[in-house]
Amino acid sequence: MKKKILLLSPYDILSHQYWWQGLQAQFPEYQWTVLTLPPRYFSWRIRGNSLSWAFSERESLQQHFDLLIACSMTDLSSLRGFIPELGKIPTLVYCHENQFLFPQTEHQHAAIEAQILQIYTLLCADKVIFNSCFNRDSFFKGARSLLKKLPDNVPKNVISLLENKSLVIPVPLQNIQAEKAKNEKFTLVWNHRWEYDKGLQQLLLLIEGLCEKNIDCRFHLIGQHFRNIPESLEKAGDLLKQHKLAGEIGFIENKKDYFALLSESHLVLSTSLHEFQGLAIMEAVLCGCVPLLPDRLSYPEFFDKEFLYASFPENPQQESASALEKILFLHAQWQQGLLINNAAALEKIPTWENEKAAYQELISSFL
Repeated sequence: MKKKILLLSPYDILSHQYWWQGLQAQFPEYQWTVLTLPPRYFSWRIRGNSLSWAFSERESLQQHFDLLIACSMTDLSSLRGFIPELGKIPTLVYCHENQFLFPQTEHQHAAIEAQILQIYTLLCADKVIFNSCFNRDSFFKGARSLLKKLPDNVPKNVISLLENKSLVIPVPLQNIQAEKAKNEKFTLVWNHRWEYDKGLQQLLLLIEGLCEKNIDCRFHLIGQHFRNIPESLEKAGDLLKQHKLAGEIGFIENKKDYFALLSESHLVLSTSLHEFQGLAIMEAVLCGCVPLLPDRLSYPEFFDKEFLYASFPENPQQESASALEKILFLHAQWQQGLLINNAAALEKIPTWENEKAAYQELISSFL
């Protein structure tokens, strides 16, 4: 009889889907039950997922399971209170991100409740897995700082308890079947969520610089976006069109078409202020792109210095100038028939071929 695994993804954005769908595909020997909730209304979703599931999925949650795997946004301590049977199941919590490092704006402030909820959820786990060392280290730094600010009755061993059961296993990428044929024109792609934490000011300044330099190139501005499109991205798209640099603009839903676009591009660009692994960049590298990334976040962990530009997150003008300088250099190389080989970047990409054994060992240790 197949062992049964319950997987919970309470804020089911594309990167989270990619992870759990990969697990299902790689381990068909287990019987999977996956519960998800839509990635919208962040504050409510984070605080309310236990309430939503406990009373809409009670029958599913009360079944016998051999293992529970939950994303760290799950309100696991409350859910166990609503469904006591869940407290008896061996539990892994996977941290795609942590709530201590989201860039703050005048409209987006640190979510203290979400930070505490994540600490509670990780304490419920038998094992905690982070997708990068950067994610793990920044979580513990933020959690220590928060716990020190609490007024009284804070147990002294919370951090050590969590550290002792934590390890790092990145989200593995799947093989990409795409013909790697480069465009005849020098082609860049920016392929991230259209939200404030992806460095939109830096991106706009960079595109303004490309337009001013009159570089003969094509620029694909793509990624998942929602009802309200940030003004800076609308301006960026308009600029590209005005200067006849625009490639595809918007979200490419069809995966085959998306991979084809990546495969025709020479550079994949990031301006992110918030990234704990960088699946979009890694997919582009697998499709043959050379990555050009800020020297911060998880990027130095996965990519060598030759693929990084100087990071000045508090000075978008200086940072965009740094990125532009590197683009101009690579464009000049391309004109001479040269371009940085992305083989060194490919070597660092976590794939199921080199990560499956770690997942298998972890899951098997509980079954």
